[in-house]
Amino acid sequence: MIGWREWASLPDLHVKPFRVKIDTGARSSSMHATRLTSFERDGEPWVRFRFRPRAGRATPGIWCEARSLGVRGIRSSSGELQRRHVIATELSLGGETWKIEVSLANREEMGFEMLIGRTAIRRRFLVDPGRSYLAGPPGGEPRAKPTNDSADEEE
Repeated sequence: MIGWREWASLPDLHVKPFRVKIDTGARSSSMHATRLTSFERDGEPWVRFRFRPRAGRATPGIWCEARSLGVRGIRSSSGELQRRHVIATELSLGGETWKIEVSLANREEMGFEMLIGRTAIRRRFLVDPGRSYLAGPPGGEPRAKPTNDSADEEE
């Protein structure tokens, strides 16, 4: 069981635990990426981008590199069709680690740097939309106690 917001990490990208939004209304997952550049490595398409978790807003962020699975049309929350790079990376959440596909977008104006869509959590977790931090952070060190949310925090 997980809540509508949780702690997760991205081991492939060397990203330590940060807050993510679980969104069963979204099919795909998306993460914050700025300064995105495409390049080739060993004949395959790759992307380099900067990721900055909310806790590190005053820092320059983390530079990440991943093999690009391509550029796909993704509908934003406002219904606009955007062309975004998609990567595969490991997600650690609730004591489990597995590969997911993630689109890269500028989420600076959003409440969370990463949105985990239903495809990524299918057949792994049940979501309690009225609770938060049920799974605890990766690594087992408590950062936040599970909560019953009395007011929703908007995306």
